[in-house]
Amino acid sequence: MAIAKSELILNSDGSIYHLNLRPEHLAETIITVGDPDRVEKVTQYFDTIEYKIQKREFLTQTGTYQGKRITVISTGIGPDNIDIVLNELDALVNIDLTSREIKKKHTALNIIRIGTSGGIQPDIPLDSFVVSELATGFDGMLHFYDCKNVLYPKITNALIKHLDWDKNKSIPYTVMFDEKLGNHFQSELTYKGFTVTNVGFYGPQGRVLRLPLQDSRLNNKIASFKYSNKKITNLEMETSAIYGLAKLLGHKAVSMNAIIANRATSRFSTNPKETVDKLIRYTLDKIISYPK
Repeated sequence: MAIAKSELILNSDGSIYHLNLRPEHLAETIITVGDPDRVEKVTQYFDTIEYKIQKREFLTQTGTYQGKRITVISTGIGPDNIDIVLNELDALVNIDLTSREIKKKHTALNIIRIGTSGGIQPDIPLDSFVVSELATGFDGMLHFYDCKNVLYPKITNALIKHLDWDKNKSIPYTVMFDEKLGNHFQSELTYKGFTVTNVGFYGPQGRVLRLPLQDSRLNNKIASFKYSNKKITNLEMETSAIYGLAKLLGHKAVSMNAIIANRATSRFSTNPKETVDKLIRYTLDKIISYPK
């Protein structure tokens, strides 16, 4: 059955609505970054760039790195933008945009996030790399989908109890990276992480400027949580949404985090751009060594 025009929205040139992409513009290996300015920080290392397009905060470039075709796309900040990006990327490869029907053959994308993050444990050093094994989302976005089969409720319930979670906030959810892809991106240069994805940068991450917090001890409680010897390592704003939607849509995802702040020690990197650049080069080299 054809998907209605009001549900699958296309531009006049046949491209998908927000991303402005057509299927031929997309590689099956995709790097997501939050900041549009970071796209070229990645593609500066490419051998060739075949396609560039930007609409709103969504800047896309597709090219090759050491012969490997890769798409780099900026998502903007937050789980709501991830909802747009992941669904539209999937539509480009798994829906026939002409007939508006779901394709019989499913295409699985490899989705690698390169982002900045704040460590929440004192032993996660500044300028280190965290590969998120688990991610708990405080945003609630994934609950709008039939998602029970990809969640880890025992971890979530233990965290809710530990945090004395306020009933007026969205119910958290916990998801996992793709094990094969995620394990490949780990090395002696990385930490295996348990990431919290927040719905905002200030209050939701415990920052106080002029507004008081509902729970001023939230970050301390997050840092003290432990489940099967796993501690929460870092805070950011996209990983759980990427993992959850990737799992539901049949894609593989891993989140690579450059730790440029440590909330436990109140320190910030003296050279965050260099740290992000090192993570970009590390990630690109891991991509080309990933077995087909």
